[in-house]
Amino acid sequence: MTFGPPPFLVLPYPVINPVLVNIGPLPIRWYALAYIVGLIVGWAYARHLVRRADLWDESPRPTPESLDDLLVAAAFGVVLGGRIGYVLFYNLPYYMAHPVQIFAVWHGGMSFHGGLVGAALGAWWFSRRTGVATFRVFDLLAMVVPIGLFLGRLANFIKPELWGRVSDVPWAMVFPGAGPLPRHPSQLYEAALEGVALFILVRILAHFGALRRPGLVTGVFMIGYGAARITSEFFREPDPQLGFLFGGATMGMILSVPVILGGFVFLYLSRRAKPKI
Repeated sequence: MTFGPPPFLVLPYPVINPVLVNIGPLPIRWYALAYIVGLIVGWAYARHLVRRADLWDESPRPTPESLDDLLVAAAFGVVLGGRIGYVLFYNLPYYMAHPVQIFAVWHGGMSFHGGLVGAALGAWWFSRRTGVATFRVFDLLAMVVPIGLFLGRLANFIKPELWGRVSDVPWAMVFPGAGPLPRHPSQLYEAALEGVALFILVRILAHFGALRRPGLVTGVFMIGYGAARITSEFFREPDPQLGFLFGGATMGMILSVPVILGGFVFLYLSRRAKPKI
């Protein structure tokens, strides 16, 4: 039997209203705000990066003005891909029985891995439209995605959802709706690893010339994200409708393996001086 720490040692969960403000009948939720702010801050940071000629080689890169189109394409891809990914990988039987609920995105249910595929397709469309190499656009997105990951995980913490497994660590918390036992604040672990640490890593790489080798930053991002996600999954409670899969793995772990493998492919392709992709 698992016992939690004495109540006086449990770190209190800072209850925050998931609704930031109500505008008439329309509630503005922290979760939706995280997506909006992540896209806007990422767009502003991308504009800063493309203006830094010293970070890039002489081959074409997106212009600050063209990033408006990239923002729209990436946003559409993230939302559509994230929802489709959640439906397919996390709760397909339910949505097959209730197909109308697929469109009820306000009830939650997004998959980062699906959103990643959607964003990649949006970036590919943007590259074809502007004539900028796809790897160049992927690298730019890889520089800014950790911002959205950080804000999204904070929103998961505020909601709260995607909490951690039962634990007796001194910083364990009792989450509303998760039962009486204290748990890892795994949302904060993911915010630190997938957001802060990954942002610092790719920023350092860019400072030392990684953006001059198209595909390098993308490869490092994919490997870094996959490793961070798998590590965090050891502390995170699996989705209740899925539970643990074979060998104690979770769906998040399984979906992260091809991301890591794809990252190594990008690293290999980045060795080419003049990629044609």
